[in-house]
Amino acid sequence: MRTTIPSDRPIRVVGDVHGDLSGFRAAASGEHFIVQLGDLVDHGPDSAGVLQLMFDLIDARRGLFVLGNHDFKLARALSGGKVAIGPALALTLDRLDDDLAERALAEITRAPAWLRRDDALFVHGGFHTAMLDQPPPSIVLGRAEGVLGRALYGEATGRRQADGFPERSLAWVDRIPAGLTVYCGHDCRSTDGRPWITAGRAGGRAVFVDTGAGKGGHLSWIDLPAAA
Repeated sequence: MRTTIPSDRPIRVVGDVHGDLSGFRAAASGEHFIVQLGDLVDHGPDSAGVLQLMFDLIDARRGLFVLGNHDFKLARALSGGKVAIGPALALTLDRLDDDLAERALAEITRAPAWLRRDDALFVHGGFHTAMLDQPPPSIVLGRAEGVLGRALYGEATGRRQADGFPERSLAWVDRIPAGLTVYCGHDCRSTDGRPWITAGRAGGRAVFVDTGAGKGGHLSWIDLPAAA
């Protein structure tokens, strides 16, 4: 898997797909290099088809994905790890044949947890200042902690929301340095169906591209020009 973003090509930043194959096909059309922000699988109707399309893009050197928490959990399940398998993951596992499961485990375990190109940083869950000067770690299919945990899950407050899911803070947005834009997914923060953009106190920005694909919303993406 390519783990660098070409500087000489325009890129398309694609939010959480969650099994929405028709949306991902639309996003993958054209000549942009695809940077997908993780969570390819679960919830939507065709996670197997989404994985195959992502791998086709990788093989054609037309795209990559950064690691999402759902991808990480899938890889842990495929490797025989002890994970809670809910209905969404169970459906994903049921649709994978042996060859696709083997490819999925290989690609997910070598996917980068974050990537940077010039004034843009791409990550699934949330930013940490260590991402500015540390390369993404090698993926070990155990408990994701530290900077890897931030990349996959964002910044938890330790409390639970009314729906039972962990409450997450956006305090990390205030630590994005001036001139840097962080493109992320994980949380559907949009209120109007478009990616949500917010500025931090240090002068940086965060762009949340998840707009609910596979979970009642739709897939969103943002096109960026080739690097200067």
